[in-house]
Amino acid sequence: MPTTNLPAIRLRRSAWNRGRIVGQKRPLMPKHVWAISVRLEIANRVRDLALFNTAIDSKLRGCDLVSLKVADVFAAGQVKERTSVNQSKTKQPVRFEITEGTRRSIAAWLQDPAMIGSEYLWPGRFHERLHISTRQYARLVRDWVTSVGLEPSAYGTHSMRRTKVAQIYRKTGNLRAVQLLLGHTKMDSTVRYLGVELEDALAISEAVEM
Repeated sequence: MPTTNLPAIRLRRSAWNRGRIVGQKRPLMPKHVWAISVRLEIANRVRDLALFNTAIDSKLRGCDLVSLKVADVFAAGQVKERTSVNQSKTKQPVRFEITEGTRRSIAAWLQDPAMIGSEYLWPGRFHERLHISTRQYARLVRDWVTSVGLEPSAYGTHSMRRTKVAQIYRKTGNLRAVQLLLGHTKMDSTVRYLGVELEDALAISEAVEM
């Protein structure tokens, strides 16, 4: 009787998401934004404070945030109140505001010796790296959320992008405004990104008393 050759059993690597919380990352609450900002200011982490504030205001993807140039936010001897950058994913421009607190933190960072002669707003530490990497940015975000007692696996770089628009939608319900601020080309993308249908359903459920 012929012997059937069975395929060799090979050990598989562990799944990349084993033990991790996957899915959409939570936006920060206003109290979290305030707490992180205060901690960074007290610790005199000038660059991190400017980066954190800019991330919240700009609502940019990590790849676009880390590649911001000084000229994008600074002109005529002062930090701009509004600016526009081209998104690397969609190749479309998106505008965002730079609030007063963010302008102050950026101005302070631009005075740092590390910024002398730098084209990029967040320069890298090595000559071959012109600006910080998205991985380095992700590590900083993890440090920020951990410092205020949040579960790091529930938050990420997209938490920074979602924080302000989540509050805008919660206060106004204006999806079109959120779409423009995020630079989405389709409204469906904005709805999925915010988890609007789920949030609305939960709000309705919470309002019903039994």
